[in-house]
Amino acid sequence: MNFNQTHIAAMEKRYRTTFINSLPGYKSLHMLGTINEKGISNLGLFNSIFHVGANPALLGMVFRPEGNDQDSLANIIVNKEYTLNNVLPHYFKQAHQSSARFPSGISEFEPCGFHEFYLDPFKAPFVAQASIKIGLQPRELIDISLNNTKIVIGEIVHVLMEDGIVGNDGYVDHLKAGTVTVAGLDSYFTTEPLGRLPYAKFV
Repeated sequence: MNFNQTHIAAMEKRYRTTFINSLPGYKSLHMLGTINEKGISNLGLFNSIFHVGANPALLGMVFRPEGNDQDSLANIIVNKEYTLNNVLPHYFKQAHQSSARFPSGISEFEPCGFHEFYLDPFKAPFVAQASIKIGLQPRELIDISLNNTKIVIGEIVHVLMEDGIVGNDGYVDHLKAGTVTVAGLDSYFTTEPLGRLPYAKFV
């Protein structure tokens, strides 16, 4: 089976969205926690988180032009703080529900079965049930003219996690953390390791 640009452009819209979203395979999955200027929390599910650098510690994420995540982006811009929280197997259905189009100004936390956790004086809410919680501050907002998406680059300022997840060499073990991953927009997976290899060198 061979798909070229003409085939992709001719796909029915929903089919094309599913096809392209699932094409890259398994992706990082996080619940994004923000809060607005009135103190109302917001929770959304994102699969577009990516590593930017370790020093400073930076993570990037993509916001779609007409997605249901505009409250989240507005909250990040206004309050300058946000959180990323991993999804655990027991909560993947509730996490999925947080991607629904909730009315603006309505918090997704309680309706989706999650509890807010705050680390004073950090304003943005963490997900209490998450085993890995990351607090960030936005450092750069990049406009992508190709499709009107935006990329937020955030610096990690807090990492909260359960004991035993980080190894002696700094490796974060997501198998121990119970982290769920995703393919496309609606297919969730747990993981099984194949092995951890030493740093690759030319011999």
